[in-house]
Amino acid sequence: MQSVTPILRIFDLAKTREFYIDYLGFAWDWEHRFDDNAPVYAQVSRDGVVLHLSEHHGDCCPGTAFRILWPDIAAFHAEISAKNYRYARPGLETVPWGERQVRIQDPFHNRLVFWTPDAAAAG
Repeated sequence: MQSVTPILRIFDLAKTREFYIDYLGFAWDWEHRFDDNAPVYAQVSRDGVVLHLSEHHGDCCPGTAFRILWPDIAAFHAEISAKNYRYARPGLETVPWGERQVRIQDPFHNRLVFWTPDAAAAG
């Protein structure tokens, strides 16, 4: 297996762009619609992490949770904290098994956990 690409349910394109592009710093790679009135299916990416975002009701359910391995979680936390995003202010936590995590929920209740495996190596 080479990679896994999660598909996340979205409901509002403006809120999606505000969260994933403006706040988290992902790039908007592409989007597809069957026609002008059709739901969007899009891809965002950052530093090798690829996510698919879909307004299509049959693709996935809102409220999914997944983990994203991140090399420098402290720097990522500082970066997103500096943006002063109105709808989320996630903390940087060390969990009992030693990982450092930034847990955040997108506007559609999908939960993203950015993590670094070793608290000592994560800054």
